[in-house]
Amino acid sequence: MSYLLFHISVKELHREFLRAGSDVMQTFTFYASDDKLGNRGNKAAEIGCNTINQAACDIAFEVAKEGDALVCGGISQTPTYLSGKGKEACQKEFNKQIEIFVKNDVDFLIAEYFEHVEEAEWAVESCKATGKPTAVSLCIGPEGDLHGIPTGECGVRLARAGADIVGINCHFGPDQCIEACRLMKEALDAAGIKKHLIVQPLGYLTPDAGKQGFIDLPEFPFALEPRVMTRWDAHKFARDAYNAGIRYIGGCCGIEPYHIRAVAEELAKERGKLPLSSSKHGQWGEGLRLHTKPWVRARARRGYWENLKPSSGRPKCAGLSTPDNWGVTAGDKDLCQHKESTTQEEMDAVISQAKQRAEVVNGSH
Repeated sequence: MSYLLFHISVKELHREFLRAGSDVMQTFTFYASDDKLGNRGNKAAEIGCNTINQAACDIAFEVAKEGDALVCGGISQTPTYLSGKGKEACQKEFNKQIEIFVKNDVDFLIAEYFEHVEEAEWAVESCKATGKPTAVSLCIGPEGDLHGIPTGECGVRLARAGADIVGINCHFGPDQCIEACRLMKEALDAAGIKKHLIVQPLGYLTPDAGKQGFIDLPEFPFALEPRVMTRWDAHKFARDAYNAGIRYIGGCCGIEPYHIRAVAEELAKERGKLPLSSSKHGQWGEGLRLHTKPWVRARARRGYWENLKPSSGRPKCAGLSTPDNWGVTAGDKDLCQHKESTTQEEMDAVISQAKQRAEVVNGSH
């Protein structure tokens, strides 16, 4: 019964995004590699990536047929790479996931959420070996990948690895992701390489994030709600992305169907259609024309929402945060992963490091 309810819930989530205007049903297979499923005592290893990816394909295809959507199979970075186990071991993890997508004949593949361009290149090689069109996106910002490779150079390297679409997803909000894509486009243009661009930012605003993005913010992951994009932020994001020459426009963590609806509505003229979910309330608050209160009816217009500066309702809260900036990345002993559950000794060690770093930031010594 619990599996059935889960299946129905995931299907309904796909359906909400379809009605909001999504052209792609991406399999919900983020981090579903066997090494990640079994990392640090995760019981999901007992299910395995084959079973999870097949179920994800079944659901995505079923909902895609209800509209006019493509189906995309997704892979992402691996604990194998962070643990320094090399190219062959990483591609073994990729290939196990991709096998199911090819078996189900997805329309294309996407390698997303890579902090290091090197691992992303390996992922592209595995994807392109199937003959499927391949998109690839890094979870980096304008400062480059975590090994210091400039963002523009990352885009060129991914294009030369064979990717059909290159770009950015996750870790940063819309402004930083679009800027990172601009840097990729500039480098691609300079190299004489023509590729489509993809951008899928967080549903959070992150002007204060450091090189590693929102995972360094002290609010991550359980207190990010004050940073959530409004649907009007999503309208602006869609227009900014389109004007930057990006044509695969979507979202990542924190993005809800109403954000995608806003993207689809903003680009309705370019797409030649409105999403199904726009039929009930219209665009830019037009449904408020029916409101009983006159001051609320007065808000039924684009100009009002486009110029609103939302308040947080949290007195004395800071507008921005100080990122943790530990500077730990692939190759560091602290990122060596294992299948055993995290021990209390390991927890004590990282908590001690956190306290020491906080003292330095606060000027205690």
